[in-house]
Amino acid sequence: MSPLTVVRLEGLSPYTAVHHLQERLVDLRRAEALGDVLLLLEHPETITVGRRKEGMAGVVAPGPVPVVPIERGGEATWHGPGQLVGYPIVALDGPRRDVHRYLDALVQGVVDLLAELGLSAGRDPRNTGTWIDGRKVCSVGIAIRQWVAWHGFALNVDAALDGFARIRPCGFDADVMTRLADHLDPCPSVEALVVPIAGHVAGSLGTPWDGRVHRARVADTSDADGLVDRLVTLASAVPSADVDPLTGAS
Repeated sequence: MSPLTVVRLEGLSPYTAVHHLQERLVDLRRAEALGDVLLLLEHPETITVGRRKEGMAGVVAPGPVPVVPIERGGEATWHGPGQLVGYPIVALDGPRRDVHRYLDALVQGVVDLLAELGLSAGRDPRNTGTWIDGRKVCSVGIAIRQWVAWHGFALNVDAALDGFARIRPCGFDADVMTRLADHLDPCPSVEALVVPIAGHVAGSLGTPWDGRVHRARVADTSDADGLVDRLVTLASAVPSADVDPLTGAS
């Protein structure tokens, strides 16, 4: 099994550009031109709506925030600064060809991260995601395209939760949502959680990871295409402990 490639997208990454990036990576993963990839990022304020037919009804007061229908399961959710979003692009091959097992592995990666932070988190048997004391701290929603999984999870770190008042998150009232900042003092930053969450997700998926986090910026689809080209080059490059093949930085 090839090692997981972890890419931290810096700044606020527009949803449409990252969606384009995911689609490109899914196609390459299907063609086995790349191994599994984990994108870690923050979005500017965006509302996404999944495939469930009730989803659009959950958008109650979007205001100026863009509303984007997408392929993942579930209903409406909100993204914004202070939320750590993870998009694993993972081939569900061999023993991993089990969608429920894959979803559970994503949730477990977040549960393990929160345990490392001293928080007891778990599951709601009727609902997806990760929960603390009956409130949802992390949303999970995926899509599968020819047995390659994409989309992923959104962990509320120190996001302003009033953004959820624009929707009924996954069919609930907005006050069902919580964030790490409500449970940890001091609360770690999104940046401080990048390496730990990558490690826990890799572990829960059973995917090897060398501990390296590559960094890039994606402001538009052109940036996304450029990043894809560099990832393809990286996949065929001789590993180096000194130079990041994506940026050339040592």
